[in-house]
Amino acid sequence: MNINFTRTLKPVLFGLLPVSFLLLPSTALHAQSSAGKAAGKTVSVEKRYVSEVKSIAKKPAVQKALKTIEELEPQTIKDHVMLTEIPAPPFKEQERGKQYAAMLQAAGADSVWVDEVGNVIARRKGRSGKKVVVLEAHLDTVFPEGTDVSVKQRGDTLFAPGIMDDTRGLAVVLTVLRALEKNNIETEADILFIGTVGEEGLGDLRGVKHLFRENGPKIDSYIAVDGGSLERITHVGLGSLRYRVTFKGPGGHSWGAFGTANPHHALGKAIYYFTTEADAFTKEGTKTTYNVGIVGGGTSVNSIPFESWMEVDMRSESPERLKGIDKILKSAVQRALQEENQTKRRGPALEVAVDLVGDRPSGTLDPGTALVQRTMAATKHFNADPSLIVGSTNANTPIAKGIPAVTVGVGGIGGGAHSLDEWWVNDKGHLAIQRTLLLLLSEAGIAK
Repeated sequence: MNINFTRTLKPVLFGLLPVSFLLLPSTALHAQSSAGKAAGKTVSVEKRYVSEVKSIAKKPAVQKALKTIEELEPQTIKDHVMLTEIPAPPFKEQERGKQYAAMLQAAGADSVWVDEVGNVIARRKGRSGKKVVVLEAHLDTVFPEGTDVSVKQRGDTLFAPGIMDDTRGLAVVLTVLRALEKNNIETEADILFIGTVGEEGLGDLRGVKHLFRENGPKIDSYIAVDGGSLERITHVGLGSLRYRVTFKGPGGHSWGAFGTANPHHALGKAIYYFTTEADAFTKEGTKTTYNVGIVGGGTSVNSIPFESWMEVDMRSESPERLKGIDKILKSAVQRALQEENQTKRRGPALEVAVDLVGDRPSGTLDPGTALVQRTMAATKHFNADPSLIVGSTNANTPIAKGIPAVTVGVGGIGGGAHSLDEWWVNDKGHLAIQRTLLLLLSEAGIAK
């Protein structure tokens, strides 16, 4: 997400942040016209959900909790910065997870544990416990081990790899828990506050997939907090398939072993056949994309490589279209293998391995579903115009399994996600936390 942002910068130092900077003025709680945007269409918000959110927001304890969120702004920023500065490279989230578990425990969760894959899970028991609602953000970042993740502040802007995606989400989840505890708000449903592993890249949603494994914890609805502005609501999971395709052969000297089957030649053919047919395939129907992102192999200009490989990413909202382009890739690889082997004059034939390294399921949650309606109603309560979007997030997995799930934005303003220059500004960021609180209470129910 790239956002152009220009504003007057104020020189502020950590530890000396003035209250006037952190406690931004509250937007009036008011439900506007009951409509939102989804792919250019207007989606109505049913009056009952607008009334439900409004009724919850009027409760004295909830009003105090909303105020508490504003009062907690200095603590939220402190948590945000501290967690950002704990490295969480892909598959190495343990240190950040350990700290996050301690913070959830201190915030008042009834029980906290780390599961087999590293997800940090905190349970806050509800009165009935008949329903279980998840509020989640992911622990991992895209940045490799050794990346400098120290937070730097210039004016009112925080800079650091991972400062927005998704460390801000972790801070949001933590502050919601604190607001509930400080105001003794009891819900009907149990709530699981979770920091997941493996959301990014080749992590392949391994954390959330583990949550929804056979015999996993009971989960009835799922709210992820990840990136984006207050208005953004992800209700469609963008599915993807990722492969590492590797051609292997004996290799040899470019002169002395000439005639040996060449893995690079096979890979070139495979890319050509795949992209040619994929181009035609993606010109019609539900949007589907493809990309050869990385290629590698070979040792020197005068050596026939013994290995040549590529990594391929394919995406679509439609499971059927994803299967279609998947078939195109595999057919192209086999055609290239056969043709290159037919050209060899000596030595053994090439072999190929097609390894699935990423499989994110796709699916759509109908805008009329209660969770989507509640999310839109809670968003409009803060004078924001909800926008229903497609995204590849932890919500993909529950949506694909028929469990109501949405991903909501972390609020504030940010940009440069997945880059070393990632940044975030606390521009009324508390509103996203307040919206998340109202949504959670609407979905989990306040005990009577």
